Amino acid sequence: MLQINYIRENRDSVIERLAVKNFKDVALIDELIQLDESRRSIQNESDAIAAEANTAAKQIGDLMRQGKKEEAEAIKSSSSGYKEQIRLRTEQLAEVEKELHDKLVQLPNLPHASVPTGTSADDNEIVLTHGEVPSLHEGALPHWDLLLKYDIVDLELGVKVTGAGFPVYKGKGARLQRAMINFFLDQAVEAGYSEVQVPVVVNEASAFATGQLPDKEGQMYHVGNDDLYLIPTAEVPVTNLYRDVIVKEDQFPIKHAAYTPCFRREAGSYGAHVRGLNRLHQFDKVETVQIVHPERSYNAIEEMSSYIQGLLQKLELPYRVLRLCGGDMSFTSALTYDMEVFSAAQQRWLEVSSVSNFETYQSNRLKVRFKNSEGKMQLAHTLNGSALALPRIVASILENNQTEKGIRIPTVLVPYTGFAYID
Repeated sequence: MLQINYIRENRDSVIERLAVKNFKDVALIDELIQLDESRRSIQNESDAIAAEANTAAKQIGDLMRQGKKEEAEAIKSSSSGYKEQIRLRTEQLAEVEKELHDKLVQLPNLPHASVPTGTSADDNEIVLTHGEVPSLHEGALPHWDLLLKYDIVDLELGVKVTGAGFPVYKGKGARLQRAMINFFLDQAVEAGYSEVQVPVVVNEASAFATGQLPDKEGQMYHVGNDDLYLIPTAEVPVTNLYRDVIVKEDQFPIKHAAYTPCFRREAGSYGAHVRGLNRLHQFDKVETVQIVHPERSYNAIEEMSSYIQGLLQKLELPYRVLRLCGGDMSFTSALTYDMEVFSAAQQRWLEVSSVSNFETYQSNRLKVRFKNSEGKMQLAHTLNGSALALPRIVASILENNQTEKGIRIPTVLVPYTGFAYID
């Protein structure tokens, strides 16, 4: 959530930067500024009345001590309306603050200066490409056919048990999943992330704090009786560990990694691009989260990008890094890098990770703060990155590593799987 003081003091700059995200509701910006002026005016009036009431109370006390009861009663009578005036101002202030908050959450985060303009994924900027696209043997199959051929993932059985988008992993497919989870967690710990195991359902306050509410309410599964939400990513519970926490500056950077299943309704997703494991309602992911000093957040996002690229290199997968344009970024992000792996059988790039810097957008909702060197309270910066989401990694490994003798397992995973081929 943006800070109203910043909006008020930098109106034109805010409008210009939000335009990069194709947000053009200037009227909302001006309405927010006007509401903030009303809020401050009411607060000033309330403070002034309270000051007058305090002065009157002091005078009454002094007069009573001096035995001047009549004069004290006169002041008491003339000041009797102060309490009601303060009550009315308090009610007005609460109404204005609620309206201000409700409108403030409608604003997306400001994009970083490096974010390219654009309206869709076609306008994203390719930062780098790494590795060579494999040349597959004749008759190579897309992963949804390989799942059937080797009987490692059963999509139809998942439909029977739950519905479309909830696959059942079997045999070597299940072992490959477990191997990758353990590999990604071990790599994260080695890179300085502290592993945590967190709930996979969160309350409304947690979903709001990281920006899933109200922006993505329709994309989350809601447990109505308990008013809880199934998490779309471990970012939500992990970042909320620090909600309403004042951290110490010497704790930075705070780095956590967590494995969780993730749940997304993916409403409106149809077509060939969502076949097989390309898009699921439930999938496994290892997430990395950092809470850092504001001066270090853009170094941190580059470090996180390099770390995730290192995972893809160890998995021997060709990939590219994209800097997302304003029109393809999330509501909450200031800068996002996407990592895409090339699927040789599908002949297209598959997104397997996003790394985002939210600056103070989440921390303002979370109220995660620290005392800076001057002793003043300051909001931290938050970041997160998928390291990695499993379904499309599995799809790419199956498709890119298929040979006539079976599917070759990347060398780094063999100690985890206990087998070098799926055959």
